[in-house]
Amino acid sequence: MQLSLKAPSILVCTKPVNFCKGIDGLLDIVLSDLNVDPHAHIFIFYNRGRNKIKVLAWHKNGFVLLLKRLEKGQFFNALADADVATITPQQLSWLLAGLNWIAMTEWGELEYKDFH
Repeated sequence: MQLSLKAPSILVCTKPVNFCKGIDGLLDIVLSDLNVDPHAHIFIFYNRGRNKIKVLAWHKNGFVLLLKRLEKGQFFNALADADVATITPQQLSWLLAGLNWIAMTEWGELEYKDFH
């Protein structure tokens, strides 16, 4: 099975949420705390221990909720100063892999101009 989620932006909610919440509970956070259109974004939520994330997104005719749990370690989140952050699809891929997506973003691509 392959699921493709597309949205103009991916928003990471940096404050932990109660992971007992399902789609309706997370939609309530999106509408009341973030005050954005839930159909227009992909949302990422952390639990308090940062070993689980939930991805909430609109998919064609309804919302889909995905859960990822790391067996070891924690998801990296250095954005605790802000309530929400916008990330790219590449950063989301790194986040889902359990990598430090902020540090990886800062790495620039090397260009070699002269080969001798």
